Amino acid sequence: MTIPLTLPHRQTLNRRNIIKGAAALSATAVSMKFASAETLPPFGQTGSPTRLTDPLPLGPLPGSRYPDSHLESAHPKVVFGPAGFPAFAGTMAVERVATGFRWAEGPVYFPAGRYVLFSDIPNNRIMRFSEDDGHLSVYRQPSMNSNGNTIDREGRLITCEHSGRRVTRTELDGSITIIADKYNGKKLNSPNDAVVASDGSIWFTDPAYGIGGYYEGVKAAQEQEKHNVYRVDPKSGDIKVVVDDFVEPNGIAFSPDEKKLYVIDTGFTDGPDNPSHIRVFDVDHAAGKLSNGKVFAEMPKPSITDGVRADRDGRIWCSVGWGDPKEDGVRCYTADGDLLGKIHIPETVANLCFGGQQRNRLYICGSTSLYAVYTSVQGALKP
Repeated sequence: MTIPLTLPHRQTLNRRNIIKGAAALSATAVSMKFASAETLPPFGQTGSPTRLTDPLPLGPLPGSRYPDSHLESAHPKVVFGPAGFPAFAGTMAVERVATGFRWAEGPVYFPAGRYVLFSDIPNNRIMRFSEDDGHLSVYRQPSMNSNGNTIDREGRLITCEHSGRRVTRTELDGSITIIADKYNGKKLNSPNDAVVASDGSIWFTDPAYGIGGYYEGVKAAQEQEKHNVYRVDPKSGDIKVVVDDFVEPNGIAFSPDEKKLYVIDTGFTDGPDNPSHIRVFDVDHAAGKLSNGKVFAEMPKPSITDGVRADRDGRIWCSVGWGDPKEDGVRCYTADGDLLGKIHIPETVANLCFGGQQRNRLYICGSTSLYAVYTSVQGALKP
């Protein structure tokens, strides 16, 4: 039996409903407020893979013949070969071995698997190129907009992450350990490149590129007053500043004997009066300190260098790009800073590493593609 409500009953019920509804709305608003406060940025920006309708051709670059014209000696009157520019290795040419990336960076070679890992920063992934069969695959996505990569003495991957604002280590079981994400209680800027010493210490650079926008990271406020070079102690895990006067510290590498540390300053990207060069320091590993810093090599502005590696004989190989297209590629210097020659690449080059079973194959990250060339030297045993 339905009992009709009188008007006063209806009014009372409506008032109760209104009060309950208001309370519910208020609770929802509070809930939404808390939810908004707890919202986190994505674990690295989600990139969109590059879809090429007409992909760049793989294999030797067009116009290649022996000796390859992409290799330019700084001393052409000297015999073209090991006595002149050590990029020459006989019957070889610069090859494009993989393509289809937005910004390739941070290559590292894993000899046990014969593969190269490298970052595709805007696409938020680490790629893997298998040297034995040329297979290309995604190693990790999202990668926290990873940039520089290296390998430690136990064969573990060390990665600098832009959107993570940290340096991580991928353990042999696949788990990830955070090596550094703060200094003095404040977030790092955006770690860029790293190198591991034979004592297990990790040295890395921390410019601000990865927090400047949403393309290669997540835009955020800078918490570190300066753009530093850091060292992580292998035993305690303590992090300390080893150099604090860079404009934008970038690529980093040890000499073969680890007595020297080379660090790139790409400060020119922040202003025309800023440096575009490589600096070199004496290393005191026992104390974890650097000293006697000086400019090792100047780059031809507006070009900058970004990545750097050493070979077993102490020569220094570095990337070149962002300026005159005729300078795009790789430069090779003696240990004294004299230019030996250039490898010309048809794109801006960001970074490079030695690989191959004999460590005589130079892998080059050039913007949208990965290149490789056999050399007549071997990369330093240390990363």
